[in-house]
Amino acid sequence: MPPIVRILVGDILEMKKPHPCSAKSTRFRVLRVGSDIRIVCENCGRDLTLPRIKLEKSIRRVIHAETDNTPDNI
Repeated sequence: MPPIVRILVGDILEMKKPHPCSAKSTRFRVLRVGSDIRIVCENCGRDLTLPRIKLEKSIRRVIHAETDNTPDNI
């Protein structure tokens, strides 16, 4: 079983396939995280809610948002 991808609110997801908006953007910002993940296209602003399992398969890489540098185990 593949590991769960760590996705946090504010992260940018770079997808394998582009969004069918006019600029063919492949970057989406994470708005909500849970069993379903809510993302928004960085170019056109379209809002999508996808099941985590389906979304994880289509992610090329995760660009983490700037954090306050606190350890993960707190």
